[in-house]
Amino acid sequence: MTAGKNAKRQEFHVVESAESLSRTAADEFVLRATDAIGERGRFVVALSGGSTPKPLFQLLATSEYASRVDWHNVHVCWGDERCVSPDDERSNFRMASDALLAHVPIPAANVHRMRGEDAPEGAATEYETELRELFDVSDKRDNNFPSFDLILLGLGTDGHTASLFPHSAALYERTRWIVAEYGESVEMWRLTFTLPLINASRRVLFLVAGADKADVVRDIRSPIIARDPLPAELVAPDHGVVHWLFDKDAYSKMPSPK
Repeated sequence: MTAGKNAKRQEFHVVESAESLSRTAADEFVLRATDAIGERGRFVVALSGGSTPKPLFQLLATSEYASRVDWHNVHVCWGDERCVSPDDERSNFRMASDALLAHVPIPAANVHRMRGEDAPEGAATEYETELRELFDVSDKRDNNFPSFDLILLGLGTDGHTASLFPHSAALYERTRWIVAEYGESVEMWRLTFTLPLINASRRVLFLVAGADKADVVRDIRSPIIARDPLPAELVAPDHGVVHWLFDKDAYSKMPSPK
């Protein structure tokens, strides 16, 4: 497995604090939404779970930011989900709903959640069907992956992103858009976008905050030994851009420029 020939399509940005990270990400969200709606009539975004994006979602729900987004033309999806009910505290959908979606005028029909409460394999198939309808790619023999306008991703301390974990079979999937896989490290079933779907995106935004991410950030930014790439390193859009956004703590083990 290689990191991909398009690794040069990357941007790196370090900010002073987690608060600055959320504000920078919110500005980018608004910019991408405005551009996509202006150019194509809608903005299709995939949200991420975990603790890092929650302040971003809360910021987007404030009048300062919410008033700058045409929510009626926004479609919200998820890059991964825990296989739990939507009211479970671990649900990525619940976090985004509580922090953002319940506070902005987005039509209910424009919220496309993964059904974590259903049987995992069936939920993965159902979500791919829903996305095919959203992007008007109904023929499953058509291997053209759709282009999200923006996919938000996080970074685990083990290098995982979405629910693509190191050494998992999901990393090798090349035809399905969504897969279900049991994560041994997290001891639960997850639903996740596959790499081909992520890599068809127009733009991917990684949000990386906290000192606990410093080791894996150092490994990703300055690999020293030969090894298989971590899942996050395999994110290399065919025609898009990866924007890595770090706070100072996450970047703290990188050597200072001379």
